[in-house]
Amino acid sequence: MWGLSTAVTLLVVATSSAFAHTPPAETKPSTPGATTTSLAATSEGARVNSTSGGEAVEHYWTPERMRDARPVSVDAAGHGESGHERRQEPQASGTAGSTPPAAPASGEIRTALYETSVAGKVFFTDPSDGRDYVCSASALNSASKQMVITAGHCVHGGDGGDWMRNWAYVPRYRDGNRPYGTFAAKEFRAFNGWINNSDLDWDVAMVTTWPRDGDKLVNVTGGNGLSYNYSREQDVTVNGYPGDRDNGQRQWYCTGTTERVSVFDGKIQLRCDFGGGSSGGPWMRKFDDASGLGYTNGVTSTVNSDGWNKSPYFGDSVKQMFDDQGSAT
Repeated sequence: MWGLSTAVTLLVVATSSAFAHTPPAETKPSTPGATTTSLAATSEGARVNSTSGGEAVEHYWTPERMRDARPVSVDAAGHGESGHERRQEPQASGTAGSTPPAAPASGEIRTALYETSVAGKVFFTDPSDGRDYVCSASALNSASKQMVITAGHCVHGGDGGDWMRNWAYVPRYRDGNRPYGTFAAKEFRAFNGWINNSDLDWDVAMVTTWPRDGDKLVNVTGGNGLSYNYSREQDVTVNGYPGDRDNGQRQWYCTGTTERVSVFDGKIQLRCDFGGGSSGGPWMRKFDDASGLGYTNGVTSTVNSDGWNKSPYFGDSVKQMFDDQGSAT
């Protein structure tokens, strides 16, 4: 491919099931780097606008449904890399920077090898077919202490699609166990470049979750910082729940140095060979295996036939998305 990237893949933790329909979509601005928000909803279309609504989503995800939910494909074919004209790419017009990570309120974060409580598994229903699916995601420290970052296609179906339903995040899911509980989505934010054009350059989303029993996500699990405008060559640790490893029941990690995909493609890539289910998992700079924290610098978007996983580049637009969503409660 374009240069050689070394990646080490080791074991560490994932699974899920489904139904569907959709609330009215809002008007979507056309600028790819602008964002659109939507309140979360159940498969029947009811807004998840209260803690009781969040509890209903949690109850939807029985062990059987979680086990039976299928991984979302991370193949590049059929999306922005092949079927759509490439539009505006994310840019770094400002100085490289990072927002701080945060340990849990208890001060303790549980890790096992490179398995971390700031990464977890996502379960949702796709309204286009009524089936249940899984992705990966991670907690992101912000003013709200309630935010998750994942891939755009784990939140919205892209061009012609809609917002996902029954959306729930399970930190450090393992073999059906939910050591930190289930956090239901409250509000989604995704790039218009993904929503309107299925453009993989903009395949990023942030999600505000409901507190669980009064406890906010980052206060329970800890949360990564966010890195933006860094060079495309970074040492990273990638975590996620690839369905082709342990049936997606356990969190896996991969380490290596990212590189630009090509002169014509500004995304970053690493040869982890993580398949469906790993979408949305964090690419972390400066990951500390003692604290279990790092700085999210990308999210798994696709994999190609040669095993190269790709992530959108995190530039000014991702930082703006963070600023816009980070204080939502």
